[in-house]
Amino acid sequence: MTTAGVVVRTRGWRLLRGVLAMAVFALPVLVLGFAVRQQFDPLIDLDNSAIGRATSFSVRHGLVTALEVVQAISQPVCVYAVSLVVVIWAWRARKLKGRALWAGVTMMAGWSIGALAKLVVQRERPIVDDSVPHAQGYSFPSGHVLNITLAASVLVFLLWPLLSVAGRRIGMAVAALVVVAVGLDRIFIGAHFPSDVVAGFILGVGIVYSSWIGFIGKTAATSSPGPSHPA
Repeated sequence: MTTAGVVVRTRGWRLLRGVLAMAVFALPVLVLGFAVRQQFDPLIDLDNSAIGRATSFSVRHGLVTALEVVQAISQPVCVYAVSLVVVIWAWRARKLKGRALWAGVTMMAGWSIGALAKLVVQRERPIVDDSVPHAQGYSFPSGHVLNITLAASVLVFLLWPLLSVAGRRIGMAVAALVVVAVGLDRIFIGAHFPSDVVAGFILGVGIVYSSWIGFIGKTAATSSPGPSHPA
């Protein structure tokens, strides 16, 4: 087999792995979305009970203002503005061209997928206490959680070759902490039901992981100008 044939076959197999991985991650999101559309009583009752208790706790303990701050700084526009600066720096200053291109495309594609999912499910936002600000738009999946998961995960993958062992551990810990904080914020401020947050997280992780193994592979070089061959 010629070199070109090997490359095509390798890339084809890599893309297939990415598609299969996305199917695995998409399945629980589809199940949740279907349950929401069909008003599956156990899920709806659990969501309503959780959101009522969470928002009552926030109001009772004076947390609404702090939650609004987290909500503001975790807006997708803000998150992607910061991420874009990092991506450009990685491309221009550190010559991580392949990774930087992958990072930008993955985040924008994920953002679009999340917006499309909202239009498909069309879940209304939670009805909460008047003391809590009411969010606009559809609720499932959580856009804040999806996009912060995308951005945090993508940036860790992007900067991985530049980090020490300790730096990688810190990066993963910070990414996880930020995602959890935003997820809790969405529930305690009454903007999303818990199932919205779970769906946003699963979809975000699935998009990043599937994109990574589909287009970059396991052994991407530090300064690779494009996708590398898998191990």
